[in-house]
Amino acid sequence: MAKEMRQAYANALIEEARVNDKIVVLEADLMSATGTKTFKSEFPERTIDVGVAEANMVGMAAGLSVAGYIPFAATFGTFAARRALDQFFISGAYAKANVKLVGTDPGVTAAFNGGTHMPFEDTGIMKLIPNLTIVEPSDPVSAAAFTHLLAKQYGCAYMRLHRKGMDDIYSENETFEIGKSKIVRNGNDVCIFALGAVLVHEAIKAADELKKEGINVRVVDVLTLKPLDKEMILKCAKECAYIITLENNQVSGGLYSSVLEIFNENHITKYVTAMGIHDEFGQVGTLDYLLKNYALDKDSIMEVIRNF
Repeated sequence: MAKEMRQAYANALIEEARVNDKIVVLEADLMSATGTKTFKSEFPERTIDVGVAEANMVGMAAGLSVAGYIPFAATFGTFAARRALDQFFISGAYAKANVKLVGTDPGVTAAFNGGTHMPFEDTGIMKLIPNLTIVEPSDPVSAAAFTHLLAKQYGCAYMRLHRKGMDDIYSENETFEIGKSKIVRNGNDVCIFALGAVLVHEAIKAADELKKEGINVRVVDVLTLKPLDKEMILKCAKECAYIITLENNQVSGGLYSSVLEIFNENHITKYVTAMGIHDEFGQVGTLDYLLKNYALDKDSIMEVIRNF
């Protein structure tokens, strides 16, 4: 049964806050959207809603970090990456603070909020910040796990979080590590490096369908965009005939660019197809419509593989 990823995130924060009185939550008038009302109910004195003032929120988070707290600040990904970028860059990362910035509604999952709220560029922007950790969990289990991991790791981080319902890919006892990806379907004909909850699920569905046709597709859940799992990428390049990168953002500056950089550094010549957003803005629509429109759905993935 599908569980809300935002609730997995909020529950993990509550668990951390029960054992660590330095955990604080900041919101920019989106507490309902992020699911952190449950955190506020238990820890009202450690919850700050700054209103529609994202840059101020991140500045406050940086200040709280300097005072020894571990702030998790959340807003829509568009506002996290663009409106609050300077504060996150200078007061956060440059100052070696400990701010955990959460960008919700990544890529097409913004759906009816439309192009103004549809972050296609946030991964590329955030990748340019030195020493920043960037994670994107794929199901409620990994969402909770990476929240725990970020709470325990010092340093600035950006978590892209799909906030709505997703089926579990992993069991509750699965272990995760920042900088490590996971193979969720095995095969050597094609390897899909998939980033983000919705697209990992689409890749799994495509792999399961193609297996019936005798095409064996490996699906790698990337999980951490920075640092990227270089060992896994090189392993798959060696073992698989064809590589696809699948990402819910602009392919320029995102996962595709990172994979090609690793190939170049290691003198690997491999055909790679980039599936993602190709120099376009977002738009209003249902999630199913948007996935199909941008060729990110199961059927589009299958068509690319069959054509190859």
